[in-house]
Amino acid sequence: MTTPIIAAVLSRSGDQARPYAASAPLALKPLILDAPRPGELLVRIDAAGICHSDLSVINGDRVRPMPMALGHEAAATVLALGDPSDPHFAVGDRVVLVFLPACGECVACASGEGYLCAVAAAANGAGSLLRGGHRLHDGGQPVHHHLGVSAFASHAVVDRRSAVKIDASIAPEIAALFGCAVLTGVGAVMNTAQVRAGESVLVYGLGGVGLAALLGALAAGAQPVWAVDPAPQKRALALELGAAQAVSPEDAAGLPKADVVIETVGKAAVLATAYAAARRGGRIITVGLPNPAEMLQIPALSLVAEGKTLMGSYMGSAIPARDIPRYIALWQAGRLPVERLLTSVSPLADINRLMDRLADGAAIRQVVLPPSAEA
Repeated sequence: MTTPIIAAVLSRSGDQARPYAASAPLALKPLILDAPRPGELLVRIDAAGICHSDLSVINGDRVRPMPMALGHEAAATVLALGDPSDPHFAVGDRVVLVFLPACGECVACASGEGYLCAVAAAANGAGSLLRGGHRLHDGGQPVHHHLGVSAFASHAVVDRRSAVKIDASIAPEIAALFGCAVLTGVGAVMNTAQVRAGESVLVYGLGGVGLAALLGALAAGAQPVWAVDPAPQKRALALELGAAQAVSPEDAAGLPKADVVIETVGKAAVLATAYAAARRGGRIITVGLPNPAEMLQIPALSLVAEGKTLMGSYMGSAIPARDIPRYIALWQAGRLPVERLLTSVSPLADINRLMDRLADGAAIRQVVLPPSAEA
């Protein structure tokens, strides 16, 4: 049985003029969604966050097959099971969706590093679901899935490993943020860097992921925590959240060297600056996704002579089924005020205007409500 849905579809990338509110790269279209196969779930999207990774597909920094239904950070409700005997999910469950489902069988998954799952990464790159193929169609033609989720829509079919059950009392617009911004930012601090109490942390970039990393550093007991961003309003929020200092990139050279530096901007030049900002023996964690053509230049000798460690962190080196409940528990205890990351809640119809705000650096985390959630 198929389901008629509404989704925000991108037909081509990299050549749409700004402002997006005028060129409208994302079109709200009626699509047909296939029934879930065994191991998959049909969900109603309750709220979806707008992430820079969505913008990177629109502007061409991340090459993906077209057409594609975008969106990958969301809270949803389970409507149907591909396998009715599934012991872990039931109709009516509230879930957070995550953007790398992990096959559970490859070397990375068997090693406890599902965030490096090559099978899931290949499916995401191909715009398919983990078990192969497409469930979205437009007039009989397939529409690609974005990171196994395609959350800018009224409904989605996702792999069961893309869903983590949560308490139904959590507001969808808050729950959605745990699927990417919080998972990536807090995970980079707690999992990848393994920040210890009393260590100093410097965060470059104060978007949703960067501010989540700042919150994670504070929750881990880092002291002091510094932040760098060109936007005055983001620096002001960082100070309100507990940063010892928040400065512009021009003033960052005046900060002390840090034990741990987290780079979230996704620019090779910023990563080189972040690398230089770490103390001898320091750890530099990068979570930003630069354009594939960008190359990083650092003094090769410094890796040995200064004993620095440069590490990539995809999805916060997280195991979603383990970490999302942990981070929600920290939020419920008041130690991770994720709600402060929420800039606005808008109807899905505003998606192109909201992409402009993200591209301009005017927003932290904007959330959209699909048609079924707006009613």
